Amino acid sequence: MKKTSQFDAIVVGAGPSGNAAAYVMAKAGLKVLQIERGEYPGSKNVQGAILYANALEEIIPDFRDDAPLERHIIEQRMWMLDDTSFVGTHVRSDDYNKPPYNRYTIIRAQFDKWFSSKVREAGALLICETTVNHLIMDGDQVVGVQCDREQGDVYADVVILADGVNSTLARKAGFHGEIKAGNVALAVKEILFMPEETIRQRFNVGEEEGVVIEMVGRITDGMMGTGFLYTNKESLTIGVGCMLGDFKKNPNRTSPYVLLEQMKRHPSIAPLIDGGEMKEYCAHLIPEGGFHAIPQVYGNGWMIVGDSGGFVNAAHREGSNLAMTTGRLAAETVIAAKAAGAGYRAGALKAYKAALDDSFVMKDLHKYRDMPGVLHDNPQFFTTWPDLVAHAARTMITVDGVDKKSKEREVIASFRRSRSLTGLVGDAYKLWRAFR
Repeated sequence: MKKTSQFDAIVVGAGPSGNAAAYVMAKAGLKVLQIERGEYPGSKNVQGAILYANALEEIIPDFRDDAPLERHIIEQRMWMLDDTSFVGTHVRSDDYNKPPYNRYTIIRAQFDKWFSSKVREAGALLICETTVNHLIMDGDQVVGVQCDREQGDVYADVVILADGVNSTLARKAGFHGEIKAGNVALAVKEILFMPEETIRQRFNVGEEEGVVIEMVGRITDGMMGTGFLYTNKESLTIGVGCMLGDFKKNPNRTSPYVLLEQMKRHPSIAPLIDGGEMKEYCAHLIPEGGFHAIPQVYGNGWMIVGDSGGFVNAAHREGSNLAMTTGRLAAETVIAAKAAGAGYRAGALKAYKAALDDSFVMKDLHKYRDMPGVLHDNPQFFTTWPDLVAHAARTMITVDGVDKKSKEREVIASFRRSRSLTGLVGDAYKLWRAFR
């Protein structure tokens, strides 16, 4: 028989989604316990990230007053790289240089710690260095958690799982199976420290302005993946990630760390990071299965938020921002259920899934639902196409006495030799499917 609940809600995890859920519920007056296995929130995260302001504004409207923000982003660069060059596009606007700013670079360790302080100010109880081993069940209803420390069994009306990719608790409880290697990416990141003035000069930005570079092509050694470079105040965050299953199948057996080192030596990237002192390195998993890999996210007495539910926008890399939105929506579902006296069975908590479906989270995931499969099944988008595009650009720009018409014919011939007319049409259709 279920014991009397000690809390209205227990949140497992203190990342962006867990903090969002705990904050919103505590702010509404609910009795909330948050459990974090790290030494403190953010202790397991050294990497940089992009923060989209809107997601956090929905939760803490005045977050800009004291949040540890690095730089607001005024320029987005998108590069396609072959082995020696890149072809890309830049979007830079002074509109992004006017408050309130739309995007920021952040250091997750600092940001998570700050967000957690807001959770505690709102009234939630935080316990760190504690691992939740199992969910406590009363029949088919989750009624609490069993911890590895002196806390032992703790009971609540509802439990929100924000314990990261491939949620151990959800798997143990049978809510979903083991995540497939084809649905998760392994990313490696470094933070490279360098003088602030050097960053400003190299990226042509002002004191608080920042640049983001996202990259595809040969840097992933034929695997499905992306690279990225973010400017922080006195450091750069650089990283690359590929599908976990691809690392195993890669004929070159390139390890994640070697892949990052190769990327850093690329002629287009090396000058930007030259002289940077590597202070921090991390590797972590990112859910990449997209819309088709989202598991059941609610049930009797439980909900799943953030990475635990696979909520990453494959097109825009908005992991932390989608995570915070899912945490907020889950919290609002709990608040509404308590106010209505509806209990916390699946029938009441299904409002969480309805809210997700009505939000940009599921709408964007649905829009790009075919992207992971299309890109994963067509490695030419990471090998042949970067080579072709770079060759075409060099051919047309080079002045060597050959007329432009002849150059155009040569470029077209190179595309047809590499992909054939059928292949070109097929690739165009596949890209349309991925981004339609």
